[in-house]
Amino acid sequence: MDEPAQELVLHEVTRRFTGPDGTEFTVLDRISSTVAAAETVAIVGPSGSGKSTLLNLIGGLDTPTSGSIRLGADEVTALTGLELARFRASRVGFVFQEHHLLPQLSAVENVLLPSLALSEGRRDEEWARKLLGRLGLGGRLDAFPGQLSGGERQRVALARALVNGAKLLLCDEPTGNLDAETGAAVVTLLLDVAREESATVLMVTHNAAHARRFGRSLQLREGGLTGTPGVKDGEVRA
Repeated sequence: MDEPAQELVLHEVTRRFTGPDGTEFTVLDRISSTVAAAETVAIVGPSGSGKSTLLNLIGGLDTPTSGSIRLGADEVTALTGLELARFRASRVGFVFQEHHLLPQLSAVENVLLPSLALSEGRRDEEWARKLLGRLGLGGRLDAFPGQLSGGERQRVALARALVNGAKLLLCDEPTGNLDAETGAAVVTLLLDVAREESATVLMVTHNAAHARRFGRSLQLREGGLTGTPGVKDGEVRA
């Protein structure tokens, strides 16, 4: 049985990098924030402000210079080796601007890829097909990425993020390469999934209209994080 979504807590998270000339620069500076279980949050800010870096830290793809990140009772920043790999495979779903589908695999085969990382509780092909059907791809199960539209490829990527029962979805500009109509449809799909699966969704976006549809927006600027309320999907901000 899938675990429920859990509270995400960032405490004094700092990430520094060292440039080619040896100069150290700070991208994220002592960020503290709490995201409630099953909350939808848009992360906005100028290019280079550290939005993708923040998602990578939350998802365990990178390690902060200092500070801690906790999901439920687990401190993500304390996980290493197999524990960290299992956390990424089972607790977190990633959706990127580039869908990163393998061109030689069908839609359903691409969705099943993350399940190979789990030695137990592995999802089967029937579940992957059902998941794709729920995302409107019931007739495209055996199509290859080259035969799918951009929106269809992103839906396959979303199904792949969900296949292991992840309740935390980290989405890095998933609409960035899509036209306006398709991008809006992908956001609708993300919000529908959040509601139906009781999942927490964090989405990096430069699109203000998309951000306003989320429950809350966090703005990243000059290493700091500030929050603004969003609106419920379908409402109009005055």
